[in-house]
Amino acid sequence: MNVYFDNAATTRVRDEAVDVMVRVMREEYGNPSSVHYAGRYAAAILSGARGKVAAALGADPDEVYFTSGGTESDNWAILSSAEAMRRQGKHIITSAIEHDAVISPVKRLAGEGWEVTYLQPDPAGRIPVKDFSEALRGDTVLASIMLVNNETGAVNPVYEYSSEIKKRKLNTILHTDAVQGFCKIPFSAQELGAHLVTISAHKIHGPKGTGALYIRRGVKLPQLIHGGSQESGRRAGTEALPSIAGFGEASGLAAAELNTAAEAVRKLRAHIIERLKRELPETVFIGGGDSPYIISLSIPGLQSEVLMSYLEGEGICVARSAACRKGERSRVLEAMGLSGSVLNGALRVSLSRYSTQEEAEYFVSVLVNASGRIIGFKR
Repeated sequence: MNVYFDNAATTRVRDEAVDVMVRVMREEYGNPSSVHYAGRYAAAILSGARGKVAAALGADPDEVYFTSGGTESDNWAILSSAEAMRRQGKHIITSAIEHDAVISPVKRLAGEGWEVTYLQPDPAGRIPVKDFSEALRGDTVLASIMLVNNETGAVNPVYEYSSEIKKRKLNTILHTDAVQGFCKIPFSAQELGAHLVTISAHKIHGPKGTGALYIRRGVKLPQLIHGGSQESGRRAGTEALPSIAGFGEASGLAAAELNTAAEAVRKLRAHIIERLKRELPETVFIGGGDSPYIISLSIPGLQSEVLMSYLEGEGICVARSAACRKGERSRVLEAMGLSGSVLNGALRVSLSRYSTQEEAEYFVSVLVNASGRIIGFKR
């Protein structure tokens, strides 16, 4: 039996999105910037997809800018915000649990003389509002804290960070990487209060290579890519229309299914945890368990690589940490201050709307069997 429980890394593209993408590639292949009828048809598809993504995000269509994915959106948000605000201050707030797509550009800015405050997570994996508030300064021009952590599923109170900025009457630009939260937990861009929000298609059963950056109306963010007037002159390059159309379709469907899908996944997650607590009591569950889609766990005394290899041999795909780290020890879990034995045995199990009870039962059975075979727990 094959079980794919690495949906935080990527998801399978849903059939409805594939059908739309194929149609656009075969029939509506005009350039959206062209003025003839083929271009106008393509522009209408682009506009429709933008409307669907915006509606799912709780934003206006003219606040949504398509990119090549979450990484580009994060880089655009961080680097262009710094460029726009450098005359007002050079202090940045971020956290030790951010995705590398945020950490890397922030480190680049630090190398250019910017001062960076890295906030540490609490035991549940969240960034406390008190710590965020205490880090804010008059020269803090950018803050970037993710909405849902991609390794632990911890949900950060982004709205409260926004409230702290408003309370202090600061000009701080607030960015949040919401890739793991978009269409998975209830929120809207307006409710979050963030100026910039990153989302991605391939985490919600859309195609890889497509994402978007929400830029709140009035925020003057410089271009990251130059060379054309696409995306209202903010992001040059011919839009990847088939993928964007698939993103729009996936967004519309995921938004409509959000509550029912989340409830089904939440029940599946609870069942997996209950069985593991009963049959493999040595299991340590990491973090507060905020997102229903992610289970971060560890079997102390067992190496993650060995366990992953065993599970893969039985047809099961899980992860040790974020896919972009390619098997390295999790920087996020290290920041949470976990012991070496917990870190070494950590796994991320991430579910999707397509995950089934049968898969969950098989996963638990194989995991319990693996622990007995590899380290000989006696039951």
